Amino acid sequence: MARTIRSGLAAVLVVLAAFCLVTSVVGLWAARTTLNTERWVATVAPLPEDPRINAAVAEYATTQLFAVVDVQQRLREVLPPQAAFVAGPIAGQVREQVHDTVEKVLASDRFETIWVSLNQQLHQRALAVLEGRSEVVTATSDSVPIDLLPLINQVLRELSAQLPTMFGKQITLPDLSSGEIPPNLRLRIEEAVGVTLPPNFAQFTVYDAGQLYEAQQAVVAAKRYLVGFVVLTVLLVLAAFAISPGRRRTMVQLGVWLVIAAVAVTVVLRAIRREILEAVPEGVYRDGVDATVTTVFSVLRERGVQLIVIGVLLALIGYLAGPGRFPRWLRGQTRRGAVAAWHGVAAGGRAVTTHGPGFAARNLDPIRIGGAIVAVLAALIWSSWTGLFVIVILLVVFEAGVTLLARRTDAPAEPIPG
Repeated sequence: MARTIRSGLAAVLVVLAAFCLVTSVVGLWAARTTLNTERWVATVAPLPEDPRINAAVAEYATTQLFAVVDVQQRLREVLPPQAAFVAGPIAGQVREQVHDTVEKVLASDRFETIWVSLNQQLHQRALAVLEGRSEVVTATSDSVPIDLLPLINQVLRELSAQLPTMFGKQITLPDLSSGEIPPNLRLRIEEAVGVTLPPNFAQFTVYDAGQLYEAQQAVVAAKRYLVGFVVLTVLLVLAAFAISPGRRRTMVQLGVWLVIAAVAVTVVLRAIRREILEAVPEGVYRDGVDATVTTVFSVLRERGVQLIVIGVLLALIGYLAGPGRFPRWLRGQTRRGAVAAWHGVAAGGRAVTTHGPGFAARNLDPIRIGGAIVAVLAALIWSSWTGLFVIVILLVVFEAGVTLLARRTDAPAEPIPG
């Protein structure tokens, strides 16, 4: 009776430990990614390089530019009344060129510096709001936006050089390639283009006034309970193995429930992702958001796969260590295979020791050339300075080893003809 109670209690503790472990991994990932500016910037830095994100941002920036500049109306003003009907088609062609210019700016190395600087400022501001340290944005008054005005500034600089007649004058705007964004950038763009920009021009809202308070409370709870949650996970695992009358079975249960918990949490996260995507209009914008979510959550997906692999390994080890017929047969086959492999390696070592020097002496040049060819092919595949250094070291060791092996031969030298 006592053994049954201990087995049942251990099984319950294993279930709790598995779900706590998976939840702790998600919490640690979220804390390290979203609450650390350096890691957040490293996560989102490659986003503009993704073609789908590039296309979505380019479409949004082009739409914002055309809404403010009103190219079609400007064309009607400069064209004679008889040619006013071509203003629409010409504006469409100009829009395509503007769109291409935005994509080029997004893909340029100069914009990468601007993008990193933007995300640093945004993340620091968002953390100040979520932690209640902001004197400007509060949970009941404002929102935290992503401001793409620096991108618009760079695009306008490019367009001024490509289409100087588009604005009716030559415009002068600051170059932001260094990553320094002036505080009066909006005013300078308004003065250069001769328009008044809307308050939310070129901005994505990250948190609105109804979500900030909930986000603040979530951050406070995460910081307060995350460490305790990790400690609780460890204690649950130790307690389960301590009271279990069959630790091998407990290991199998832990592996199985770890896989179930990882899959369950993955299903929940996919449902959340689906809700996020359904809130975005179909087309290029939804594709861009989908690519963004995929990039941001890539590390978490890797952790989920690792948890599933660990669970499977734990379950297999626990099962194969058991007294069942198949585990006993498999252990016997493995033991016999290991013994046979050891004998084969020993025989191969003796053969190399006996015949290796002579073979190396007779084929020294082909072996050296073959090693060099393999090194060249490896350098083409592993194209980095670290890889090249490792390949050179291995090649030197190989050539030296072959030469030393060839000198150990006792084979008589071939007679000189004549």
